[in-house]
Order: sequence, then structure tokens, then C-alpha cells
Amino acid sequence: MQNWQQNIVNTEARVREILTSYRKIAVVGMTDVGYKPSYYVPKYMMDRGYEVYPVNPRYNEIEGMVCYPDLKSIPVEVEIVDLFRRSEDVLPHAEEALLTKPKVFWMQSGIINMEAAEVLAKAGIEVVMDRCLYADHAAFFGRG
Repeated sequence: MQNWQQNIVNTEARVREILTSYRKIAVVGMTDVGYKPSYYVPKYMMDRGYEVYPVNPRYNEIEGMVCYPDLKSIPVEVEIVDLFRRSEDVLPHAEEALLTKPKVFWMQSGIINMEAAEVLAKAGIEVVMDRCLYADHAAFFGRG
């Protein structure tokens, strides 16, 4: 295994550690449309005490929170970038994440981009692909 590949998260134990250790999440592609995962996943995480920072240039505000046009506009250091974008649209967000240095770059269910994963992992950023924050959190800690 190449050294950078250790930053590709592929164990349940590490996913659980991430969800336990990090509390500040930038959600790229968040929307205010209640039935979409890009709304109810971050809302679920907020309801469980995580700090959520919406990122979507189409909105000024979501759920009463400032919505940022991009990752570099967020005034705090986020620990997780949670991405709701098509697999083919991941790379520009990954490159922007290289500037903001989150601990984890998380691609939601159905999103896989190996080129972006390699770029991020080589920079020391852990990468989670094709997993849902909501599903993983609920599985580990319950929905309560």
C-alpha cells in the first residue's frame, strides 16, 4: 500500500472515531429543500450537536444560518467537509479543501472520485467515500 492510501478511510472503527472526534462540518451543496438528503442529513447532524456550515452559492441563508459561497469563505476551521455533489464535480471542491485543510473530506452515498481522493489523501486529509453521515451516525449512536 502506498503511504497516502492509509488516509482513505475504510473501517467502521475509523468512521466511528471521526464522528466522535470532530464536530464542525461544512456541507457543500446543502439546500433548503426538506425532502433532499442535502437538507435532512446536515439537519440531523445539527440536531445532534454538530456545528454545520452550509456551502452553496445559490443561497444566502439556510435554517437561519449564513450560507457560504465556498469553503474558503467560512470564518472558522471546519473539521469535516461533507460533500453533496456529483462524482464528476468533486475535484474542484477537493482542490479548495487543500487550502482550508479539513481533517476529513466526506463524499456522501453514491459519490466516488478516486482522483480527488488521491489528491486529498496525499495532502494528509482523510477521505471517506460513498457513505452517509446520517446512516453512519444513526447506526453507531442511534437516532435519539
